[in-house]
Amino acid sequence: MICDACGTPMPVPADLDCFAALGFPQRLVIDTSALEAAYHELGRRIHPDRFASAAPNVRALSLSGTALLTRSYRTLRDPISRGLYWLELQGEKLAENNKSVPPDLAEMVFEVQEQLSDLRSAAGDAVSELRSEIEKRRAGLTATMNDLGIQLARNFSRWDASPNLDGDTRKALVGELKTILSKIAYLRTLLRDIDRGLETLRAA
Repeated sequence: MICDACGTPMPVPADLDCFAALGFPQRLVIDTSALEAAYHELGRRIHPDRFASAAPNVRALSLSGTALLTRSYRTLRDPISRGLYWLELQGEKLAENNKSVPPDLAEMVFEVQEQLSDLRSAAGDAVSELRSEIEKRRAGLTATMNDLGIQLARNFSRWDASPNLDGDTRKALVGELKTILSKIAYLRTLLRDIDRGLETLRAA
């Protein structure tokens, strides 16, 4: 995005992905410190303030380049958004397999939502008891999220270890990645609902 000879912004190729925008190869395991350093260095070189008195087309390229850098950094710094973006690069979408609650989470999701509903209508000693149960449930969900993060990291490593995947291996890794990300998405929503329920209780 930046001319090596003169340092001015250049038009962004239509096929430039988030990895390439920040100077990284298409690999899922990323040194986030190096990613942040690259983002700040490239951002400094292409920042609109540096081209405030340049021609309009150069200023426009600076703005679009800065926007792409920011979007790329935000996409890649978080493992979950990185995984979702990786699916897009593979021509896949989580939504295609994300129409229902993952079967092994369905019962837990129902139980938590039922507890939250009971909490909203509870009174007296029942409130403290329900709150304690929900807080324990939250701790368990947090532990499950941590475990899913480990599974996600393992999936990333398997992608990177085999750059030339055969069809069956690629299909298995895509399916595994979708399953992990789908579970994370539902658990994030569930944890957010729990936090809102507990916060409402504290504010009452």
